[in-house]
Amino acid sequence: MEVKWDQDVCSHAGVCVNSLPNVFKVEDGKFVIDSSAASEAEILETVAKCPSGALTVQN
Repeated sequence: MEVKWDQDVCSHAGVCVNSLPNVFKVEDGKFVIDSSAASEAEILETVAKCPSGALTVQN
């Protein structure tokens, strides 16, 4: 599973970072997504909660 982030759409609400901080994090000023750090179900649930729709999943 590949998770994509659209920085132009992101409202920076922090839902993803607060929900799964091991997957969605900021490192050295860059947004990083480590989809191996949680289950597919957990990631899909968090992506669905994204208020701006900036996160999408591709299989």
